Amino acid sequence: MRIKPSETLLTGKWVEQGAEIIGDPTAKRIDDLVQNHLALLGRDASGWDALYRDPNDSRLWELTYPQSELQGGGPPQLKVISADEAKAKYGSLAEP
Repeated sequence: MRIKPSETLLTGKWVEQGAEIIGDPTAKRIDDLVQNHLALLGRDASGWDALYRDPNDSRLWELTYPQSELQGGGPPQLKVISADEAKAKYGSLAEP
């Protein structure tokens, strides 16, 4: 699964399906991207946020859980970050 060059932000949501709460299609896509496409460079000091590189275009993507007040950290979000932002947060992990 590839990320389109025009995409810079993917935000998942949780939805009710019967008695269950599951990830919406975007949340499932994010999970697939981090497991099967993006290259993990490392995690921040908290262990929650992670930095990835897209092997197709070398963009840096950050995986976060912006609704961290929800159980399990909430649904995932992937967003493109600049090399400067990545270096400030992840240090040498952000270097090519």
